[in-house]
Amino acid sequence: MTALSPASFHPLDAAVQPVFDTVLTRSPHEPEFHQAVHEVLQSIAPVLAAHPEYVDGGILERLVEPERQILFRVPWVDDSGKLQVNRGYRIQFSSVLGPYKGGLRFHPSVNLSIIKFLGFEQIFKNALTGQGIGGGKGGSDFDPHGRSNAEVMRFCQSFMNELYRHLGEHTDVPAGDIGVGGREIGYLFGQYRKVTNRHESGMFTGKGTGWGGAEVRTEATGYGAVFFAQEMLAVKGDSFEGKRVGISGSGNVAIYAIQKATQLGAVPVTASDSSGYVVDDAGIDVDLLRHIKEVERARIVEYANRRPGARFIEGGSVWEVPVDIAVPSATQNEVSLADAQALIANGVRAVSEGANMPCVPEAVEAFQKAGVLFAPGKAANAGGVATSALEMSQNASRQRWTFGDSENKLREIMGDIHRASFDAAARYGVEGDYVAGANIAGFERVAAAMLAQGVI
Repeated sequence: MTALSPASFHPLDAAVQPVFDTVLTRSPHEPEFHQAVHEVLQSIAPVLAAHPEYVDGGILERLVEPERQILFRVPWVDDSGKLQVNRGYRIQFSSVLGPYKGGLRFHPSVNLSIIKFLGFEQIFKNALTGQGIGGGKGGSDFDPHGRSNAEVMRFCQSFMNELYRHLGEHTDVPAGDIGVGGREIGYLFGQYRKVTNRHESGMFTGKGTGWGGAEVRTEATGYGAVFFAQEMLAVKGDSFEGKRVGISGSGNVAIYAIQKATQLGAVPVTASDSSGYVVDDAGIDVDLLRHIKEVERARIVEYANRRPGARFIEGGSVWEVPVDIAVPSATQNEVSLADAQALIANGVRAVSEGANMPCVPEAVEAFQKAGVLFAPGKAANAGGVATSALEMSQNASRQRWTFGDSENKLREIMGDIHRASFDAAARYGVEGDYVAGANIAGFERVAAAMLAQGVI
């Protein structure tokens, strides 16, 4: 999970290198953000050549600088009566296509670089959905793991006491991310409602289905990553049927990627957390995994303790396990070059990023050179934010859609994202390169809107 140093980046086209140099100078010590910006810039030089008006309009110079960066103190009192202080963030990157939209992450690793990288990725991910939402991200270095419900509630209330003034259904609409599930969203929304004296259902997504939440929102990111992989495989005349699937993580994304892959006839064989990973050659029992991780909030070793035939490997790499399809769903930069080489040697056919930027650039390059189908996170894991936008639509119209209706809409959106990415890559002479295609398709939509709206 180590971020790259500036010296390790490949040189960029002369049209975009000065923009990247400015990012390095203006935002030093932010390696994850540098990595995210570099990944986009290396794809879009052909677009600038075809559209010189984007250069004249300073689109890139504006795009790499957030519209607003919010950093604040979060004081709260733990169960022993001791004062604790955490740091809160909200990066409002781009609102040219709609209100800022992006999750909140509560994890000790959270810092400005990580939130900026996530927010920058969110611009293009949200643009790909075609749903009129801008890009933003937020969070805190607070760790909810091991904290009581009362402690989590007090933290969330203090966090929202500051953040509420920057939110609103037409301004900025957060959701969940790592460390922010249904419990945290409930406390955050409740405090927003209290301090604003408004029940704006559409200003927070991922809510409980009994009080404004949408069906399939919990499952959407994992389902979407599988749907995108299904679309890639279909182009090659292939499917999930009978395939071994390797999945990292054991949160929402991983759990529901496992569930959907199983429904499509595959055999997901792995899950992991920070302590290690489990291998279950009979196929991961998603109900058992969900109970251990979502109800008991226990470590992944408990799965092996209760599931006959499953084994737990402490530490190590989950990507050493031979699989046909890989869905990295844990965190950024979790798949190293060595991991990619192990997957390739074991015959992996497709990789679909369920997490945000889980593969280091060298791993992505290795997959592409080996002919492995590769779906970048900004396309493959857009199902979560796409369903969040569906939740916003339902809140605005006071409607409720069924699980089946919502899943069908999600499947359709993921098909549209695949088509947009595939077509953009073909248009610029890099057919089959979903990284370039997703970057180009998202950038074109944002750039056109920025040019139309003037210098703001």
